[in-house]
Amino acid sequence: MLARCSTASLQGLEAQEVTVEVDLAPGLPGLHMVGLADAAVQESRERVRSALRHSGLKVPLTRVIVNLAPADLRKEGPGFDLPIALALLVASGQLNPEATAGVWSCGELGLDGSLRPVRGVLALALQALHQGARALVVPTANTKEAQLVDGLEVWPAPNLGGAVAMLKAGKLLVNTERPAPPQPANPRPTPAKANPAPASPADLSDVHGQAHGRRALEIAAAGGHHLLLCGAPGSGKTMLAQRLAGLLSPLNAKEALEITRVHSILGLLVEGGGLVQQRPFRSPHHSCSAAALIGGGAIPRPGELSLAHHGVLFLDELAEFRRSVLDQLRQPLEEGAVWIHRSKRRTLFPCQITLVAACNPCPCGWHGDPNRPCQCGEGARRRYWAKLSGPLLDRLDLQVVMRRPSSHDLGASFRPMDPATKPETTAVVAKRVAQARQRMVGRNPKGCSNGELSSACLRKRLNLTAGALDLWEQALQQRQLSARAGDRLLRVAQTISDLDGTDTISPSAIAEALTFRSFDQLL
Repeated sequence: MLARCSTASLQGLEAQEVTVEVDLAPGLPGLHMVGLADAAVQESRERVRSALRHSGLKVPLTRVIVNLAPADLRKEGPGFDLPIALALLVASGQLNPEATAGVWSCGELGLDGSLRPVRGVLALALQALHQGARALVVPTANTKEAQLVDGLEVWPAPNLGGAVAMLKAGKLLVNTERPAPPQPANPRPTPAKANPAPASPADLSDVHGQAHGRRALEIAAAGGHHLLLCGAPGSGKTMLAQRLAGLLSPLNAKEALEITRVHSILGLLVEGGGLVQQRPFRSPHHSCSAAALIGGGAIPRPGELSLAHHGVLFLDELAEFRRSVLDQLRQPLEEGAVWIHRSKRRTLFPCQITLVAACNPCPCGWHGDPNRPCQCGEGARRRYWAKLSGPLLDRLDLQVVMRRPSSHDLGASFRPMDPATKPETTAVVAKRVAQARQRMVGRNPKGCSNGELSSACLRKRLNLTAGALDLWEQALQQRQLSARAGDRLLRVAQTISDLDGTDTISPSAIAEALTFRSFDQLL
């Protein structure tokens, strides 16, 4: 008998429908898998046999052929275990074919028949809804993730027996758990586990001094501008970067779903968790490969860029990354998306991020420091900065040279402070950022930030005074800025104006924006 069950295979951020076909044919007992399956799918034959036996179901003693269609689509992962087992039960007459009609399923089977969570359930649920499925059977741990899709009935199952029971009943069954093992008469008491206290968020008021860096952080948060922090060790680069996410506005429903989808594809959601509620902050090590940072692989998967979607990507020790890796950032930073091309298909990953990069001014880190002499020669410094290409630096709107805080600044937290001179908290700065964002939403197309404005939209919507235009042209001439750098200067000036509560760009906004193009001070 030939039987079919529906599931899906992950292709990038999308899930493509896969039909699991099972045929019982005359011949020696054995299970043969076809359909371009990887090693994890091939190994499901052993998991399925053991799960059926331990669930009280019969393993057909005949030749079993399992086909995963379409045959030219590569399949990977253990999520095909459950649909293969269900199709095998239908083919062997242990389950009615009408029970699986219109029902999609996914899940990894344990040898005892238990169902373990799999990655990418959110994408699979969206595809099932699109294809008109009437229900989706998932492991219990994936329930909240699948229920994020409105309009699709989700049937969580703890084990294979529970999934079969629901299919036979044609509805969700509440009590599908196996009976709990008997408890001893005098159980040993176990100490109660207290919930760990939530970590206190990093606040901007912890940063003393560094007024220029704090201002750059505020502008970056308001306009979605990429930021480069350069300074000696201990100048506070990492402290500032870690506080950027707290200045960003809360996630809306669409953004939260997009972030959850990316994390689900990589299996990074907390087991039993649902929607991601916080903006991501990703900080990959400088030894990471291009595939880890940008995305890729034989079956393309998102990288750190996409994991930071709608959040912050922090690249510490920027000059220690391989130049070949950094140069691949240029187009994604410009477009807000990553295209991964393969011979048969191309995959799109989103990466609308705010990039914060930090680096030292030289290999030893002390170039330009008034108290410690630099140990590097001119040639060593030039080789150090040669790792960063000009086109990449052009895309970093804000470039800040940071000096080490003085002993007076470091001791400020131990002394009583005048409220008028006390550093502003994250909440105070975030309020100004939110107000500036509201101005952008009402003015920019599709409510995008100033950092995301195209050059054509930028020039149509700018309102420069005559003095601001003259200063901008003079800066282009004297600093020999490229057209891209000139446009980014205008975007930063527009964000400064939005923070000041005006749409008109004044000479003072241009002048302040110029203070954040200070890369020439580093060479």
